[in-house]
Amino acid sequence: MVIRFLKPLFTKEEADEVESVSFYNELAVDVLARTIWGEARAESLEGMEAVASVVLNRVRVAQARGGKYWWGNDIISVCQKPYQFSCWNRSDPNYRKLIAVTEQDKKFVTCQRISRRAVNNVLPDRTKGATHYHADYVSPYWAEGEEPVIIIGRHIFYKLVEA
Repeated sequence: MVIRFLKPLFTKEEADEVESVSFYNELAVDVLARTIWGEARAESLEGMEAVASVVLNRVRVAQARGGKYWWGNDIISVCQKPYQFSCWNRSDPNYRKLIAVTEQDKKFVTCQRISRRAVNNVLPDRTKGATHYHADYVSPYWAEGEEPVIIIGRHIFYKLVEA
C-alpha cells in the first residue's frame, strides 16, 4: 500500500488571507444587515434592498476615486460613518435596538439575506446609482434643489455623486 501526501491547496499565508477575507465579509454582512434593519425594516423587500444599494454605490464611488472618499471606502466604514445612517448614531433611539437585534427577528433575517447578496455582488441596484436618500417626512438641507432618481416606499433616493 502506497500512501501519497497531497500538496496543500493553500500556503499558510494564502490560507490566512482566505480566512481574513472570510472574517471581513461576515462582519460586513452583519454591519450591512443591521444598517438595513435600522434604516428600512418597515419598508418592503425592494425598499430594504434599496438601502443596501446606496451603501454599495457609496463604496463604488470611493473605489473609483482611488479607494478614498469622505464617507468611507468599504461597507463597514460607509455604514458606520458618523451621521450618515442615523441608526448608527448613539443618540438615536434605534441604536440600542440595532445592537441587540438577533435572528429571532424575522425582518433581521431578511436583512441578512439581502446583505449577503450585496456583499457577494449579486444584488440588483433598483436605485439607479443613488448615493443618498431620506425618508419622505423629512427635508434635509442637502436635498434642496436636487432631483430624486426614484422613490421606493417612504424613501426618496438621489444620485449626488458619480462613480
